[in-house]
Amino acid sequence: MSERNSTAAYAALKDRFERLAALYGAQAVLHWDRATMMPEGGAGARAEQQAILSLIAHETLTAPDVAGLIDEAREADGLDPWDRANLHEMARVHAHATATPASLVTRLSRQKSATEMVWRKARAANDYASLAPELDKLIALVREQAAAKAEALGLDPYDALLDGYDPGRRSADIDVLFAELKSFLPGLLREVMEHQARGPAALPIEGPFPVALQEKIGREVMDLIGFDFAHGRLDVSHHPFTGGVPDDSRITTRYDEADFTESLMAVIHETGHSLYERGLPGAWRSQPVGRARGMTIHESQSLLFEMQAARTESFIRFLAPRLKEGFGGEGPAWEPENVLRHYRRVAPGFIRVQADEVSYPLHVMLRYGLERAMIAGELGAADLPTAWNEGMERMLGIVPPDDATGCMQDIHWPSGSFGYFPTYTLGALAAAQLFAAAKRNHDGIEEALGQGDFAPLLGFMRAHVHGKGASRTPDEIVSEATGEPLGTAAFKAHIEARYLDK
Repeated sequence: MSERNSTAAYAALKDRFERLAALYGAQAVLHWDRATMMPEGGAGARAEQQAILSLIAHETLTAPDVAGLIDEAREADGLDPWDRANLHEMARVHAHATATPASLVTRLSRQKSATEMVWRKARAANDYASLAPELDKLIALVREQAAAKAEALGLDPYDALLDGYDPGRRSADIDVLFAELKSFLPGLLREVMEHQARGPAALPIEGPFPVALQEKIGREVMDLIGFDFAHGRLDVSHHPFTGGVPDDSRITTRYDEADFTESLMAVIHETGHSLYERGLPGAWRSQPVGRARGMTIHESQSLLFEMQAARTESFIRFLAPRLKEGFGGEGPAWEPENVLRHYRRVAPGFIRVQADEVSYPLHVMLRYGLERAMIAGELGAADLPTAWNEGMERMLGIVPPDDATGCMQDIHWPSGSFGYFPTYTLGALAAAQLFAAAKRNHDGIEEALGQGDFAPLLGFMRAHVHGKGASRTPDEIVSEATGEPLGTAAFKAHIEARYLDK
C-alpha cells in the first residue's frame, strides 16, 4: 500500500466521520426537543424520526468500505499524533457499531423512545405497573446488544456496554475502587452526620421562590461560570440534562418553587457538562478525537463545578448576598453561614440528584449493582422495586415511600442507558483529584471563586482536560493532569477537610 493511497484512505474516513458528526448533532437536538417542548401527540412521529436517523448513522458508519479504509489508513506514515489518535478512535467507534446489527439499532431506538415516554407519565402518576412491561422489552433489547458487542469485542456483556460510556473501563476496575469507597464511606457518613448534629442547625430559607426569579439567578450564575449564551440556552425538562453540540449547547433543569437550592445546583452541574463540550478542541470538532472522552471525564467536569467549586465557602459567601437580593430575602436565614449549611447538609435521602456528596456514591453503587444484575439476566423489571428498596435500606438505611421516589426516579434505564451509572462516582473521584491539582497549580483559585471568578479554574480545565478531547484514555487524562492515577484518596481527603475540618 502506497503512502498516497494510505493518506487518501484516511482523508476519506475523515469525510465520512464529518457527515456522521452532523447526523449525531441532529439526533441530539431532536432529543432535546422531545424532552422539553414537543407535544405529547408528537411522540410517535419523533420516535420514528430518531429511529431513521439512528439507522442512517449506523449504515454510514458500517458501510462495507469503512473497514478497508481503516486498514489502509493504518499504513500511512505521515500522520501526526492527533491524526493517529483520531484513527484509533475511528476504529474503536467502528468496532462498536459493526457489533450491533442494523435491525437491532432501529428496534432499540424505537423502544427507547417508547419506554421513555411511558416513564414520563408513570413517574408522575407513581404507576410503576405501567412502566414495567415496556422496561422489560427495553432490557431484553439492551441485553441483546450487550451480547452482540461482547462477542465482537471479546468482553463481558456489561463491560461491552460500559466501554461505550467510558472507553477502556472495566467492571473489575470499578469493583476495586468501589470496594475502597465501601471500606470507609459508611463510617465517614455517620461521622459527618454526628459532627453536624453537634453544630448549629440550618435555619429554614422560606419561599416561595418564583420560577422566573430562579431562572434569572441561574442564568446569572451560568454567565459567571463561563457559559456562552450565544452558543446555548437553558430550558425545563423532567430531568436535568445537557444536550446539543459544542456550538449549540442545550441545558435543561427543573424547578421547585418551595426550594431554589436543587435547581441552582442542577444548573451549575449541567453548565459544567456544557463547558466541557464547548472547550473541546475546535480543529477536531467533526472528528472522533475531538469528542468528549467518555462519561467519567464528563461527570468530573459537572461535579467539579457543582460539588467542588460551587460549594466552597468562598463562593457561597459571594453567592449568598446575591441570592438574598434576587429573592428579596430578609433575616439571618439568608446569611452566608446559613446558606452554606444548606448546601453542605449531609443526610441520606431518597433522590440521587438531590444527594449530598458524601452519600451520593452509595446511590450510584446501588444502581451499578442492579443494572449489572439486569444485564446478566438475574433481575427483571417486575422485581426491580423490591430489589431497589432492599438495596436502599442496606446502603443508606432508608426505604422509599413509593416507586416514584425509588426505582422510577432516574431517566437512564427507561432511555436505555445501561453502563452509565458508575461514571457518576468515578467522575466524583476524578473531580476531587482535578480540583486539588488545580489549586496546587494556581494558589488563588479559591480566592477567585470568592469574587465570583471561575476563570482560573476553567483555564486549568481547558488546558488539562477539555483541550485533550479523546486523544487520551480517561485515566491518562486524569493521571497527566493530577500526577496520579484515578483513586479514592483525594475524594476522602476532600470530604474530611470540608465536613470534619481535618
